[in-house]
Amino acid sequence: MTPAIDLLKKARAEHRVLSYEHDPKAPSYGLEAAEKLGLEPARVFKTLLAATEKGELLVAVVPVAGSLDLKALAHAAGAKKADMADPGAAQRATGYLVGGISPLGQKKRLRTFIDESARQYPSIHVSAGRRGLEVELSAETLAGLTAASFAAIGRA
Repeated sequence: MTPAIDLLKKARAEHRVLSYEHDPKAPSYGLEAAEKLGLEPARVFKTLLAATEKGELLVAVVPVAGSLDLKALAHAAGAKKADMADPGAAQRATGYLVGGISPLGQKKRLRTFIDESARQYPSIHVSAGRRGLEVELSAETLAGLTAASFAAIGRA
């Protein structure tokens, strides 16, 4: 299927894959996933890539209903500042297309940060590595498989 799903299967991690018919004209892929799958937007998380002032790529996993707080991400990473990563660099580093980047099974192991709001739910949904494909798993499972840290990096 995708590297993300392969990783989950190999790790024997508890998860559930959900799919929907993706509309390329959708203004927000994450909100489209929540709507088409009938999910609470606060439990659907998008995967964004940012770059520090030193060029280090960081993975940020935040609720689709909000946005990424770049200052908070930089602080969590011990960097002076962070900006959104170049889409081409994000695709090369992860092996996924923008709009379908999963925090799981990326080509390069990048430092990953999950918004702490994820911990309040028994499970969350993230991209399974392709537009129209989501995976449901616990935030703790996601953190364990990506060596992620939890931090307040999302903005409502």
